[in-house]
Amino acid sequence: MDLPLNPPVKPMLAKAATKLPVGEDLFYEPKWDGFRCIVFRDGDEVELGSRNERPLTRYFPEVVEAVKAQLPERCVVDGEIIVPAGDRLHFEALLQRIHPAESRVRLLAEQTPASFVAFDLLALGDESLLETPFAERRARLESALAGIEPPVYVTGLTRDPETAQRWFETFEGAGLDGVVAKSAELPYGPDQRLMTKVKHVRTADCVVAGFRWHKSGPIVGSLLLGLYDSADGGPGQLQHIGVAASFPMKRRAELVDELAPYRAEALDGHPWQDWANAQMQADGENRMPGAVSRWNAKKDLSWVPLRPELVVEIKYDQLEGRRLRHTGQFLRWRPDRDPLSCTYDQLDVPVRYDLAEVLETP
Repeated sequence: MDLPLNPPVKPMLAKAATKLPVGEDLFYEPKWDGFRCIVFRDGDEVELGSRNERPLTRYFPEVVEAVKAQLPERCVVDGEIIVPAGDRLHFEALLQRIHPAESRVRLLAEQTPASFVAFDLLALGDESLLETPFAERRARLESALAGIEPPVYVTGLTRDPETAQRWFETFEGAGLDGVVAKSAELPYGPDQRLMTKVKHVRTADCVVAGFRWHKSGPIVGSLLLGLYDSADGGPGQLQHIGVAASFPMKRRAELVDELAPYRAEALDGHPWQDWANAQMQADGENRMPGAVSRWNAKKDLSWVPLRPELVVEIKYDQLEGRRLRHTGQFLRWRPDRDPLSCTYDQLDVPVRYDLAEVLETP
């Protein structure tokens, strides 16, 4: 591969904001919630670069073929790999695409095919466009990808903040993450937070039913969170929805003592008792096994049960099915809340929105 920019190239990043910025020189785009991907094409050579610089190429053969069929002969394009499913994005199906077995990769490529949404042009032919202002890069992207067809798209764009605000409020139902703002004069800065992103943020009261140790030692790494299903007027079963892990190191150490009283006889009648591992650790403690991490097979996902009596308020962005899409952020303990009152009913569920209309946004 011999391009003006060869892999790996780190993508340009965005800093978070609580409200949509307004300015005459700003462009707005929907924020796609998939796998960030920089596509490198040099003739028949294609590489799909990820945010962490590990190639995604082998996991998405159908995207590679679409790139060969539709993108310019020699180019570098920044975008997002997504898996559309009906009227919304299916992030869980996207996660399943990262699989070590070649046969499984090929099967999933047929069952849950991915698409590529382009939103920036980094190089074309022998020319690097990193120093070119975004407004010009966008115009050249539209020209270079004119006539493309699914599963390749160019993301929607507007200069109207009212339209961008409407996108922010309505596109979430299709599985999008928010809105991104870019200056017309913005160069492309790899690994620099030069854009602005506005994401959906909500709060929820959750039951703390366990924790994981931090990789650095005997301090708390993350709290395991649960919500009760509503069933026949009662609380139903406690479902694991994700974790909260946003703690300074000093706070992680303090949590060990705060959680200690709830470890006593925690497995007796624990709603997740079926996950218990009979193997006793050296300290005589029952540890609960988790699934092997899809991203790091050596990561320890075992956990320590707690009596489900504590309630914590967290901040989160959105759900994927019945789980948090991303790690929740600890806000405060809620000693005033009955754990049995922490149900899915409290969650704000976005109105459904047809994904096809998002992809066709001019």
